[in-house]
Amino acid sequence: MKLVFMGTPDFSVPVLAEIVAAGHEVVAVYSQPPRKAGRGMAEQPSPVHRFAEEHGIPVFTPVSLKGEAEQQAFASLDLDVAVVVAYGLILPKPVLEAPRLGCLNLHASLLPRWRGAAPIQRAIMAGDAETGVMVMQMEEGLDTGPVLLAERVRIAADETAGSLHDRLSHIGASLMVRALAALSRGGLEATPQAEDGVTYARKIEKAEARIDWRRPASELDCHIRGLTPSPGAFFEIARGKEAVRVKILRAKPVAKSGKPGMVLDAGDSIVVACGEGALEIADLQRAGKSPVGAREFLRGFPLSAGESVA
Repeated sequence: MKLVFMGTPDFSVPVLAEIVAAGHEVVAVYSQPPRKAGRGMAEQPSPVHRFAEEHGIPVFTPVSLKGEAEQQAFASLDLDVAVVVAYGLILPKPVLEAPRLGCLNLHASLLPRWRGAAPIQRAIMAGDAETGVMVMQMEEGLDTGPVLLAERVRIAADETAGSLHDRLSHIGASLMVRALAALSRGGLEATPQAEDGVTYARKIEKAEARIDWRRPASELDCHIRGLTPSPGAFFEIARGKEAVRVKILRAKPVAKSGKPGMVLDAGDSIVVACGEGALEIADLQRAGKSPVGAREFLRGFPLSAGESVA
């Protein structure tokens, strides 16, 4: 089919790659405008933008689609369908209605649970046992459209947001190609979302990354995994007048107890007491340093049992 792909981050790239490989006519890609990044703060195109250019696909990067000129330019493409995967801009009604078969969105949750910006992180942080990917027909509401295809995925006990992101991206790529094939045959059935069970996956705020040792170890384990690799859950260690920030990259709950935030063991491993139980920390990263295991961390940054962290 003749289509436009609208996406921005790494998550979207496998979906675009599968669509291209399936032989659809991708007449254009829409992506967020280049952003300043890196030490030189040079403008960097998005991952989707780079992929499209490497494959000779025209790229458009409007700041907004609310203007009449942008909407007319979109309508002039004379599309069968638009595919939207983590694009990052609101699609006004004229854009949603321009393609002959509408706009299909790939969303990384089991809707209506975790509508919104951060469904992968929120599912892990909440301790969900499963999640999934869904292709839905877009409408003006936030992730409210009817579901066309879905695939459920178990969340492993050691799953991080990074590993789940990669799994769902590739599963979603296959699902979207299947949806397009069925759509071209008129074989897609739309199922309205349930009215019960609606939750919102609000954007991750930096303040959430700080670890609150008063929480149970089981909750903090989910919190840490949901924020790995980015932005990374962290705590601070006082050293004189300074507070050294340390990210936890991997940890597990253990059956030990003590005052929340107290270091219970700093020998072969680092164990810190929580509101219930404790966390045995396996991998850490100081600000500006490379990730290391607990034993190597302690060689360069000694801790003592009985010391408190914040």
